[in-house]
Amino acid sequence: MTHSLLNFVEEATIIETPRLYLRLMSPLVFKKLMTQFPDDIIMAILGKANKEELAAEKEKFEKGLSTFNRSYHYFQLIDKVSLQVIGWCGYHTWYFPHFRAELGYELFKEEWRNKGLMKEALSPIIHFGFETMELNRIEAFVSPNNVPSQKLIWHFGFQEEGLMRQHYNFEDSQIFSLLKADYNG
Repeated sequence: MTHSLLNFVEEATIIETPRLYLRLMSPLVFKKLMTQFPDDIIMAILGKANKEELAAEKEKFEKGLSTFNRSYHYFQLIDKVSLQVIGWCGYHTWYFPHFRAELGYELFKEEWRNKGLMKEALSPIIHFGFETMELNRIEAFVSPNNVPSQKLIWHFGFQEEGLMRQHYNFEDSQIFSLLKADYNG
């Protein structure tokens, strides 16, 4: 990806951290990407390695990622040095009538993990959720076995609320939340 593709449409908000560019992928941005750009550019912007990965993204787009009462806002994590898309972090299952959304995040390769990159990204993304999206509640569902993820959300003041049995693919999920009133950012 070249630097000129970093802000490929006007609506693609970019937040800068010391080591990352965080590029907003909202429904509007995603629609423009999928309808106005050729496959090779789409693959570069989304960080997809092959046509199969691109086909999966196109299928998501065709099936629809938003409804009348819920949507998403996620950020691509882009390494400042290589301009490589290394992961994502943001909100899905955003119920705007209820002012809440579920937080999700992923670093694609092991080589990017355990370097504090997700902590670096999460701080402005939480701020964006409360201030720009006007969320009152951010929820996170974490596997009881995922200690690094638990430590990450505890760092930001999330409170554990309980256990949801067989929540994702027959695996239990701990539920955590952060309320705007409790946010210290």
